[in-house]
Amino acid sequence: MDTLMYLSTPVLFLVLYITSQYFYHKLKNHPPSPFPVLPFIGHMYMLKKPFHRSLSEISKKYGPIIFLKLGSRPILLISSPSLAEECFTKHDIIFANRPSFLNGKHYGYNYTGLPWCSYTDHWRNLRKIATIELLSSTRLQTLSHVRKDEILIMIRKLFQLSKDKSDRVVHVKVALFEFMFNYYGKNVESSKEAKIFQEIVNESSLVGPATNVVDFLPFMKWFGYKDTEKTIMSIQEKRDKYMQNLIDEHRNIMESDASSDDNANGEKENKIMAQILLSFQKQEPEYYTDEMIKNLLLVLIQAGSNSSADTLEWAFSLLLDNPDVLTRAQAEIDNVVGRERLINESDLTQLPYLCGIINETLRLHPAGPLLLPHESSKECTVGGFLVPKGTILLVNVWDIHHSSKLWEDPEKFKPERFQDYEEGKSERKFMPFGHGRRACPGENLALRNVIMALGSLIQCFDWEKVSEIDMNEATGITAPKIKPLTTKCNPRPFVDKLLSVI
Repeated sequence: MDTLMYLSTPVLFLVLYITSQYFYHKLKNHPPSPFPVLPFIGHMYMLKKPFHRSLSEISKKYGPIIFLKLGSRPILLISSPSLAEECFTKHDIIFANRPSFLNGKHYGYNYTGLPWCSYTDHWRNLRKIATIELLSSTRLQTLSHVRKDEILIMIRKLFQLSKDKSDRVVHVKVALFEFMFNYYGKNVESSKEAKIFQEIVNESSLVGPATNVVDFLPFMKWFGYKDTEKTIMSIQEKRDKYMQNLIDEHRNIMESDASSDDNANGEKENKIMAQILLSFQKQEPEYYTDEMIKNLLLVLIQAGSNSSADTLEWAFSLLLDNPDVLTRAQAEIDNVVGRERLINESDLTQLPYLCGIINETLRLHPAGPLLLPHESSKECTVGGFLVPKGTILLVNVWDIHHSSKLWEDPEKFKPERFQDYEEGKSERKFMPFGHGRRACPGENLALRNVIMALGSLIQCFDWEKVSEIDMNEATGITAPKIKPLTTKCNPRPFVDKLLSVI
């Protein structure tokens, strides 16, 4: 009898806990919550990798607004554009904070980085610096020659590679990452620096936000996950050292220019991002510390280079699987630009199909399938349900982009669907860069980079499959291809003559 009571007590406790949690949420008018909520782990038993697909399956079963408990963290899962709009407009300030994850603590220099710091005066100042001083339309136009030069370097390298290699096989991600890195970081004749930074980026993405178990189950650091924070700290040490070297290099360049030319420090318009921030440091050294500059540049370079290269790799994968789309895009460029010059950024408004290819790629494979997590600063109502203070908001952009209720044939690659899509007039069902005050500030630069790179490569080369393309996603915050793309690259007949006169 005593043994039976001993065994039944934990079971009774479990039943009471699960039942009380269920009725508690009902009484509080919280959003629908899957049953049951288990002690300690909550709903984590429902998750599988990749997380955005797993969360999509949960939404299909329980609805577009769900209240989850992932370990110790309350989660509001949104997979509806109207509900996302409500969160990012009506409640934009309430959801403007970020949760305190290990990534923000270490990669964000103790939650002071642009993506990780709370909605404070410091964040507003960082956002202002990013959007006005580094990423404004005027700044982007001023630096268009840098993008043009880097694209030309990439084309020359691929052209030479196609002549040197009999099989003409190109590892797409390597070439694209080096191009993106060169623009955001510095020009390099060798890809050594780009490879080192790509290793750092790849390591960082394996322990991303909303995917780190210890953030939700702190006690797990004593059960097989005790080295997670040490790993993050080790990666951050590499990131910090790498970026410090880059800053020191640009500081030396600026000092050398100043000593050789009295006018070198005159106008800041021709300076690249690192040099702009270093010029601010001379004016306000207490605010623009090396740590602050490293913090901001790491965000811009890592987000800009890796996610853009991933997007371009997905675009090429989709084009090679849909050769009719590739042929149509090449014909559009030939008709608008011709074969006597390379594509320019001023041509993009006349190339709607090319732009549609990138938008359709971002729909099918958004660089961030789950938007960076937000956290509510106070209680609010979303979709008629009460959301407690301190709830983490996860918006599943991947689910919204793949919804058959919002998109016709959502799994098909159809760039033409974006030719009639008007941002603001259509329901906000497409938001690869997020929405609201914490949307990605680098959207315009990212789009210019990827569209120009894709257009130039389509204009100058014919592309063909090496083998069947694996379209599976790897795990990580950016969901890159699990198997890197290799393809054959053949220069078009006019390219040799074109490159000889540039």
